[in-house]
Amino acid sequence: MNYGPWTVGSLHAPSATIDDAGRYLGIFNIKEGRDLRGWNDIMSLPRHYWLADDNTLRMAPVPELEGQRFDGVQVPAQEIAANSEQLLEKVSGQAIEIEAIIEPGDAREVGLTVLRSPDGAEQTHISFYTSLHGRRANPGWLQIDTSQSSLADDVHGRPPEQGPLAIAADEPLHLRIFIDRSIIEVFANDKQCLTLRAA
Repeated sequence: MNYGPWTVGSLHAPSATIDDAGRYLGIFNIKEGRDLRGWNDIMSLPRHYWLADDNTLRMAPVPELEGQRFDGVQVPAQEIAANSEQLLEKVSGQAIEIEAIIEPGDAREVGLTVLRSPDGAEQTHISFYTSLHGRRANPGWLQIDTSQSSLADDVHGRPPEQGPLAIAADEPLHLRIFIDRSIIEVFANDKQCLTLRAA
């Protein structure tokens, strides 16, 4: 959903319907991250919303999007040491879907960097914080940080987009990340979705 400023590069203006299969579907408008040039916004991916058995709201991209996949790359499971990063040389692109399953273990923060320029001058960070103020947090916090996303002068700065995400201590973080040029949509464990325009 939307937890940050609605005027700069984020989600607003939802439209919803119930389809023939009884699914509650929603789509949103995403604000421009630059000075407005008339009606220059873009629509989000369609999302399926439902209530779980515990009456919490769940959300996921519609499964019909899977028909758009091609040229998939699978990265084998790997362990990444604390305070280090692992470049995934075979994974690149500005129009891409990433599915990542991360086991945070005792880490205070885990995440991915996307839309990284070859020299690292531009990059966008997607993070999940399991601890806040030195204590394990439930909910934790999912975040998209665009503070390093663009070197362009006309891209507005904004605070990170953040939202609560409650997962059990032994539950993996399951991310589905959709990137379309400057649009980033992050679905997490069917419990949270953050959307942001990075540039």
